[in-house]
Amino acid sequence: MKFNIFAALNFQKMTKRQQIGHLAMLAASVMWGLMAPVSKHVMSGGLVVPLVVTDVRIYGAAVLFWIASIFTKKEKIERKDYLRLFFAGMFAIIFNQGVFITGVSMTSPVDASVITTSLPIVAMLIAAVYLKEPITGKKAGGVALGAAGALLLVFGNRLLPGLSHTVTETAGRSSDLTGDLLCFAAQCSYAVYLVIFKDLICKYSPVTLMKWMFTFASIVMIPFTIDDFVSTSWTSVPLDQYLSLAFVMLGGTFFCYLLVPIGQKALRPTLVAMYNYVQPVVSTFAAVLWGMDRFNILKVLSVILIFSGVFLVNKSKARNPEDNG
Repeated sequence: MKFNIFAALNFQKMTKRQQIGHLAMLAASVMWGLMAPVSKHVMSGGLVVPLVVTDVRIYGAAVLFWIASIFTKKEKIERKDYLRLFFAGMFAIIFNQGVFITGVSMTSPVDASVITTSLPIVAMLIAAVYLKEPITGKKAGGVALGAAGALLLVFGNRLLPGLSHTVTETAGRSSDLTGDLLCFAAQCSYAVYLVIFKDLICKYSPVTLMKWMFTFASIVMIPFTIDDFVSTSWTSVPLDQYLSLAFVMLGGTFFCYLLVPIGQKALRPTLVAMYNYVQPVVSTFAAVLWGMDRFNILKVLSVILIFSGVFLVNKSKARNPEDNG
């Protein structure tokens, strides 16, 4: 029987708003999943350092969202919301992207991948405390299933004969406690954004929201990274890396951050966070297609576990009945 993710999520029984929310999160997760191999390709040349990649994402997205705002309906921001937009930008962009890239540079990619699986767990706990969302058996079970699938995807090669050396070769840098803690802090930061700022996300359009969040993030980033950005030998960067940077800025940042608020408006924070588990699936399949990894039965099992987890969390009860589905 052919597996159908939309059937598994009871897609036809959802409201149109919820369907759009799931599609938005799935599309964003696919593009974010491609970010890992694409970004690795950019940085592998040694000409563009990790923080400059972050600069391209943040500065580029800020400009793109301002341009997009010209063609969308004007919204008036309440004065009291500017401060909240500033902190939303700090938690969703600066503390998330900047801190995570710093952590990855200090620890192994395997450790970083494992730590990203903590996002739905942290989001579930914060939502339980702040939004009084119930932690049901289905929700906890779904998060656990998704985490198991993501961990199996990361460590699966160690379990199959002849593939363990591949993990060792691709791990690159050894584990580091400080780097691991920074990666975990980045997940906590994004979880705070998903939960604490949900009302702000629902109040304004995605373009208005992201225009100001990326603007504030750019202002904060400039003093710390402008020297690296300016000193980069841009004329030496080959065309294929420029194209990869274009995807990082357009697909992995602009379109993703445009889609995520659409999903956040329609879905619960824990369910939005569950789509974090889709990213390693996409990264793995991209690596297989590009000859960077091999396909095996454990990867199939990982996908089944991850989407089963999303299904269970989707079926769990929300505090507000209209959020169910």
